[in-house]
Amino acid sequence: MKNDDKFLYSTRHLWLPVAIAAGLKILLILSGRIPFNADEAIVALMARHINQGELPIFFYGQSYMGSMDAVLVALGFRILGEHIFVIRIIQSLLYLGTVYTTSLLGYRLFKSQRTALIAGLLVAVPPVNITLYSTVSLGGYGEMLLIGNLLLLGGIWITRRVQAEGFEPDRWFFVSLIAWGLGAGFGFWVFGLSLVYVIPVALVLFWVIYISTNQKLFWQTVGLVLVGTIIGSMPWGISAIREGSALLISELTGSAIADINSTPGLIQPLIRFGNLVLFGGTVILGLRPPWGVRWLMMPLLPFVLIFWFTVLISSINKLARKRGQLEIWMVSLIGGILLLGFIFTPYGSDPSGRYFTPLIIPMALFGSDLIVSKFSGKTLLPLGLLSLVLIYNLGGTIQSALDFPPGLTTQFDSVTQIDHRKIGELIVFLKAEGIYRGYSNYWVSYPIAFLSQEELIFVPRLPYHEDFRYTARDDRYPPYTNLVDGSEQVAYITTKHPALDEYIRDQFEIRGITWKEKIIGDYQVFYQLSDPVYINEIGLGFTTSP
Repeated sequence: MKNDDKFLYSTRHLWLPVAIAAGLKILLILSGRIPFNADEAIVALMARHINQGELPIFFYGQSYMGSMDAVLVALGFRILGEHIFVIRIIQSLLYLGTVYTTSLLGYRLFKSQRTALIAGLLVAVPPVNITLYSTVSLGGYGEMLLIGNLLLLGGIWITRRVQAEGFEPDRWFFVSLIAWGLGAGFGFWVFGLSLVYVIPVALVLFWVIYISTNQKLFWQTVGLVLVGTIIGSMPWGISAIREGSALLISELTGSAIADINSTPGLIQPLIRFGNLVLFGGTVILGLRPPWGVRWLMMPLLPFVLIFWFTVLISSINKLARKRGQLEIWMVSLIGGILLLGFIFTPYGSDPSGRYFTPLIIPMALFGSDLIVSKFSGKTLLPLGLLSLVLIYNLGGTIQSALDFPPGLTTQFDSVTQIDHRKIGELIVFLKAEGIYRGYSNYWVSYPIAFLSQEELIFVPRLPYHEDFRYTARDDRYPPYTNLVDGSEQVAYITTKHPALDEYIRDQFEIRGITWKEKIIGDYQVFYQLSDPVYINEIGLGFTTSP
């Protein structure tokens, strides 16, 4: 049997985790327990605009995330129509690729079919945080996970090629370096968080070549990888040339999140470390949903916590014992780079859980290795440990989904957890009353725009925080603003903000304006103003601080 045939035969069973993950995704999408929120609506709107001929380089309003996700959704829209479920099918397909490539990583790293299978299963039935962010779209998390795995697989192949006895670089070796650089650059444009994969693989790859070959080949490697990276990140580079690199670098290092935190800079790392320990750790392990502070699957929680603590200790021991197995360092450094970035950049001010998604890969790989290597020769104990984790993860997801609203939501602030089940009724009411333009907040404006086929444009210029904080970054698409500014009649839609409602009423009364109000679920509509009142006239719509 040829080597290729042996490989295909030995990895056929790795499709089992993919099939399980596909089944779970289908059930989750059909459940209707995932609300359609603003970030996902922006992806949908971008996809529609792409099909209409636009080609944005970045996610609207965020220059650290490329438009690749919207391009894929646009393709899905062309095939299946403009529906919310299409967005989630695209995310699910990306995640199925992540499940399969995680199994391949397990096979490549540990040369064990059982380890590969278990790694795939741990990703196929993940903690609720991963389930959430691999089903809804926030602009690039699904692509980042898949590209990251492909970079790891490519890095392992190149590293082993260099370490092989009698290694001589040939044309295909140099091509592989350029290809890996292309992937690294492309991943960087798709989502800057891909750097948590790029940096570890590049460090290990360059180190192996440096100690194993001559300096000429080392610098050739660096040069070819760099060329590939520059070409792969070309959209980012083009934007940097057009608009200046300062803004893009500022966005990449978390300026958007820095805006929400006024804590003095010197103590911010301490606060972020606290966020990591108190909030991040519990979300990473699936002990609680990222949007809540309640424990999941409480009878099983202590045992799952013990399991993952044992995995951590075991993986540290493995790294200490096998310092020469540098491929394992590639995987472990993902966690180190990510945690350092969380503590020392503004991203650590956002404890929502989305930035921890790459950790599922080292968790699955080291978790599967522990189950197989520590209990080799046994059957029931490894099966019991695997079943414990899978049942816990699945149960936590079901428990979270049943608590609806909010269901599986990307909104960790209760103020932004808007019950959109009546958004259809809201759209019907607005059209019936001839209300097509106005103002709302970020979490209402874009879902309404997409679901109404962009007939109803309400720009996000109202604050949603109870302390009236607002950032003009919420207003992501200038053409919408131009439409509202040119309208002779505007309305206001607020949500879950009584103080803002009173403020708007007071401003109308001061100006002698008459109006009507309508409550539809969480939505409060101010309409039929006797004279148009634009947002700047009532002191709102400007970036503010508490």
